[in-house]
Amino acid sequence: MNLPDALAWLDSHINRELVPGALGVHSGNLSLDSMVALCRLLGDPQTTFPVVHVTGTNGKGSVSAMVTALVAAHGLSVGTFSSPHLSAMNERMSRNGEPISDDELAEVLSELATLEPLLDTTPSWFELVTAAALSWFASSAVDVVVAEVGMLGRFDATNVVDAEVAVVTNVGLDHTDGLGDWRAVVAAEKAGIIKPGSFLILGETDERLRSVFEMEGPAGMWVAGSDYGAAAERRAVGGRVVDLYTPRGHYEDVFIAAYGTHQCDNAATAVAATEALFDRALDPALVSEALAGIALPGRFQVVGRSPLVVVDGAHNPPAAAAVAATLSDEFHTDGRRVLVLGMLSERDPAQFLAELAPAGIDAVVTCTVPSPRSFTAEELARRVAVTGLPVEAVTDPLEAVRRAVDAAADDDLVLITGSLYLVGAVIESLTAGRDT
Repeated sequence: MNLPDALAWLDSHINRELVPGALGVHSGNLSLDSMVALCRLLGDPQTTFPVVHVTGTNGKGSVSAMVTALVAAHGLSVGTFSSPHLSAMNERMSRNGEPISDDELAEVLSELATLEPLLDTTPSWFELVTAAALSWFASSAVDVVVAEVGMLGRFDATNVVDAEVAVVTNVGLDHTDGLGDWRAVVAAEKAGIIKPGSFLILGETDERLRSVFEMEGPAGMWVAGSDYGAAAERRAVGGRVVDLYTPRGHYEDVFIAAYGTHQCDNAATAVAATEALFDRALDPALVSEALAGIALPGRFQVVGRSPLVVVDGAHNPPAAAAVAATLSDEFHTDGRRVLVLGMLSERDPAQFLAELAPAGIDAVVTCTVPSPRSFTAEELARRVAVTGLPVEAVTDPLEAVRRAVDAAADDDLVLITGSLYLVGAVIESLTAGRDT
């Protein structure tokens, strides 16, 4: 099959990323049986390389990218699996930072299509994508794989791996109804990536949840704030400068090419995870090189100036709070602040806007995210209007961005956020050479 045919075959399978309510801690009928059977047909590629397995409510994509950069800087070949993609499916699987080529992606999907009739059950879209990545990594003979969990952990398709290092960035309100002791429930699902022999890097600092992770029996554990962390953070042009400490070493005056104090915490988690993988301290010069060269598309990415235009994939209240803090701390604009907002229907716009409030939003343009799970621009506008903010509904995301940018003065700021699907659509238009 060529790539269009292969992607059409892939899209004929259920994609729970597109089904409202299908991605949640209480979604039911969760099992790894289909994924285990699929990997067995492929010769269990997930057993051929050590894995750093990363989960968490927020930050797992940034941490995965940072671990990839750190491992590669030390001379090893790295395969990285991430989700969702922003523009092209190829982004989900990369080798040393380079996405899989169209021909290679078509080839590995064609192999899966040939094997599918041998399965007792039909795999899902995400299971097939995960299996494709694992198969490609094995055939590419990478030294290490960094695998980002798609949802929660225990029953995520990526959890067929036995992690050398398991990373939990944090536990927040996402993929759950928020009822009862939801933090413990979510923590238990994320703790499911810890296997016998896994070394745990725990970025969640709530001591009440510590036992949830300890019950999985990690071979060892380092905890943020006590065993590792970030100190002496300060602003710099294009990012942050920070001192990082870990059980194996101290790394001073490290420049991170990313905005926000939360990225300093992510960097500390990534350095600790890489130390645990290597079982030694890292080369300080290589740590500085890796983090200075980091690229995090869709994570507080500046895509225009005069007016300043920023895109960020924040989609839940903790992420919104991080965006607000970054805007307040690092971007002092004199003009108005206009928000282009698109969200999936399972999100709570009121909570999101409450956390974003310290950023001083003056007006909102809502849009419909390119996903069947999206709020319509009109319904989202009704939710926003309750807060008292001036709001306009513009269905098409690119038209919403154009409307906001065209109406902005040079000293205004336009923030585009609420969903990675929205950010992906905007970035795709920019990289295709179209104007926002």
